[in-house]
Amino acid sequence: MQSLPVNIGIDETNRAKIAEGLSRLLADTYTLYLKTHNFHWNVTGPMFQTLHLMFEQQYTELAMAVDLIAERIRALGYPAPGTYSKFAQLSSIPETSGVPKATDMIRLLVEGQEAVVRTARSIFPLVEEVNDEPTADLLTQRMQVHKKTAWMLRSLLEE
Repeated sequence: MQSLPVNIGIDETNRAKIAEGLSRLLADTYTLYLKTHNFHWNVTGPMFQTLHLMFEQQYTELAMAVDLIAERIRALGYPAPGTYSKFAQLSSIPETSGVPKATDMIRLLVEGQEAVVRTARSIFPLVEEVNDEPTADLLTQRMQVHKKTAWMLRSLLEE
């Protein structure tokens, strides 16, 4: 039995381009989730309690976000990537080897949060052009969360 084509008022070419952008956003979000969870497990030092709890809140939020992004890709009619190798291929966020010091963890997470914002922002022109309001709403919400989180993390580095 042939599947029913997706007919949501956005042509297939544009849906494919949006899904590709969202796949990059999903990869960045998942990579940041993994990095944040790793840092939650391995943070040490005088800020341990604060960072341990903060990182837990952040990775929990990211875990929910990956589901929303993947579901939007599926709603556009495309499979969502879901393997480490595919995420590594698509993500703009590099892996961190070893266990950095707490302040370096914070800096790396600020960089990761801002990378996700840039990836989300890069999808916006096409989404606006084709009036894909649900994707625009998702991108706006994601950028808001990541900008706020970057600000909160950055404030920990102030003297």
